[in-house]
Amino acid sequence: MNKQLSTKHLLGIKYISREDIQLIFHTADNFKEVINRPIKKVPSLRDVTVANLFFENSTRTKISFELAEKRLSADVVNFSAAASSVKKGETLLDTVNNILSMKVDMVVMRHPTPGAPQFLAKRIDANIINAGDGTHEHPTQALLDAYSMQEKVGNLKGKKVAIIGDIKHSRVALSNIYCLNKLGAEVVVCGPPTLIPKHISALRSSGLFQS
Repeated sequence: MNKQLSTKHLLGIKYISREDIQLIFHTADNFKEVINRPIKKVPSLRDVTVANLFFENSTRTKISFELAEKRLSADVVNFSAAASSVKKGETLLDTVNNILSMKVDMVVMRHPTPGAPQFLAKRIDANIINAGDGTHEHPTQALLDAYSMQEKVGNLKGKKVAIIGDIKHSRVALSNIYCLNKLGAEVVVCGPPTLIPKHISALRSSGLFQS
C-alpha cells in the first residue's frame, strides 16, 4: 500500500482511488488508539496552519474538523462568512487569498456552491479539503460512513447497500455512491421520483449503482 495519497486535495470521492480510501482507513485505525489515551494529542500536524472556511452554517462538521486538527497539533484559524467581508461583497477568491497571505497551509471549506473547492484548487497553493459543496459532494462524511460500515460488517466488497430518501438534495448520498462502489459494494438507491436527481441515469449507465 502506498504511504501517500495520489492527490494533493480531497475535493470529492470521485477524484480519489480505492487505494487512497484504504490508506485513509488504515490511518484512521492507527488514530483510534490515540483518542483512547489520557492525552489525546499527537504532533502529526505540528507547525501546520489550517483555516476552516465555512460559508454555510454548521455545528457538527465544523467542531469535528477543529477537534481533529487540534488533536493533531495543528494551528487553527476559524472563518465564518456571517461575520466576514463576504457580507460586503468580497469574492471567494479575495477572501481566501487574504487568509492565505497569513501563511495558511491547508483549507477546510464548506460552501453552498457546487464546485467551489475545485475552483480554489486551481488558483491557490494550499491543500484543500471539501467539507461539503452545495448538493455536489461531502467526501469526509462518506468516508466516515464507509469506515463505520466496514467496522460492523467487514469487507464491503459484494455487499448490497441501499440509500433511501432524498437523493437529489443530498451531497452525502452522491459521495456514498462513489465511495461504496470503489470499495466493491453494490449500491441501490430508492426514493420518490421527485427526490431522485435527473443525472442519476448517467450514474446508472456507468455501473455505479442500481435503482
